Amino acid sequence: MKLALFSTLLAGASAFTATTNSAPTTALFAGQADLEAIAAKSNPKLGFYDPMGLAEKDFWGKGNEETISFLRQAEIKHGRIAMFAFVGYIVQSNVVFPWAQTLAGAPHPSADLSPEAQWDAIPVGAKWQIFVVISMLELWDECGGGGALPHYMKGRQPGKYPPFTLFRDNVHFVLDLYDPFGFNKNMSEETKERRLISELNNGRLAQIGIFGFLAADKVPGSVPALSDIAIPYSGDPMIPFEGQFSYFH
Repeated sequence: MKLALFSTLLAGASAFTATTNSAPTTALFAGQADLEAIAAKSNPKLGFYDPMGLAEKDFWGKGNEETISFLRQAEIKHGRIAMFAFVGYIVQSNVVFPWAQTLAGAPHPSADLSPEAQWDAIPVGAKWQIFVVISMLELWDECGGGGALPHYMKGRQPGKYPPFTLFRDNVHFVLDLYDPFGFNKNMSEETKERRLISELNNGRLAQIGIFGFLAADKVPGSVPALSDIAIPYSGDPMIPFEGQFSYFH
């Protein structure tokens, strides 16, 4: 399942719409100042590190401030998916759910398989179900929860997923993804900021971790620290529908 979660990295079409007004010159410095402040808190020793100069770019003529918002949203999203993937890899390597995976009674893939091979063993219909749900969640994010929040390039806090209020009130009850029971509504701003920095750092580390697992399985010996636990995998982890679906066949 962890490999399918990479589908959430699909960019929404609304991020590519044209604009007639570019951001003011001061937005360049304001955006970079935000990034430098975050860098100082997340990794004081490394500090602000941008060798490709992305913080100075203007994607799709949107202006620098919106470009930085896009990049911050992308990094937070990548980090969250990588955390899911990292934990999923460990769970799939050790645990098999006891109930049937399909209505026909087929069991879940064995933990003797690598997580990548377990994913390959899942029926294509199940993969499409996962893909569709993730795509709907991505669409909800792009449209700001039906207008509940502005787009993340138009003023929304990067990484803030919109609530399901509109869907809940008009279609079906569903809990919000973040703080579904309202336990954190009285959290102090200092605590929120500290947790956001922790999430950013954990996400960055998880991206390294999950690709370390994938590399160790795909290329034996490529990650010496994982050589004793890696399970060789002959497929391609970057092709989640390998052998089942392709646009080119």
